[in-house]
Amino acid sequence: MITLVPYHQDERLPDSSFPLPGPDVVPVTRDLPEGGVWERVAALFELVSAEVADQVAGGTRPTVVSGDCLTSEAVLAGLQRAGVDAAVVWFDAHGDIHTVESSTSGYIGGMPLRQILGADTGLLADPLGLRPLPEDRAVLVDARDLDPAEAEFLASSRVRHCPVDDVALPDGPLLLHIDVDVIDKEDLPGLKFPVGGGPSYDAVVASVRRILATGRVAALDVACPWHLPEGDDDAVRARLLRDLLTA
Repeated sequence: MITLVPYHQDERLPDSSFPLPGPDVVPVTRDLPEGGVWERVAALFELVSAEVADQVAGGTRPTVVSGDCLTSEAVLAGLQRAGVDAAVVWFDAHGDIHTVESSTSGYIGGMPLRQILGADTGLLADPLGLRPLPEDRAVLVDARDLDPAEAEFLASSRVRHCPVDDVALPDGPLLLHIDVDVIDKEDLPGLKFPVGGGPSYDAVVASVRRILATGRVAALDVACPWHLPEGDDDAVRARLLRDLLTA
């Protein structure tokens, strides 16, 4: 079963943005309330968190696909609700460790990992009942495009920063989060935030498979911050999602 959250923040995306393998897809959508983006996202994520918790209670490992990395907060909150104390392994070309104060762009998709670690809890963590994760239980994989404030935080934190071919896993169950832009932009067309100089498509898939093979992944969360496909782009994306979700 694949849980599809077809949103980028509070923007509803066409289902065609996600060429998912197989017919067993459960979409999570709702009419979002009036208000600011954080209130709207929190309302959506309450449903996602409940769905994840229900799947864990029913003996299913949740697999969640969405349009951005914020959804990871709902997935982790759902695991915690179900009694799973998961560490986080975070594949991303970016750090996603800004606070509201440190961000120069204001892009909220650059904040979820830092919020998981306990920053700005009133925005999503408190509404979702998300307990902060200790820094030494978070692993940031790749993250080659860091703003100065992010690099400064990492230098003084206990977050592990690893390459894709040498991921140091924390103990216990894992939330495996994959932002597909961790793949070098030459290997994956159409990304909203492409970054060069990164690992190949094959290297990322191989690393993900090694982690899944440990049997410790409690939930798999895949973020697809890409534009609507053009031409052959859709075939590449479909292959990537198949490779990640059926590993």
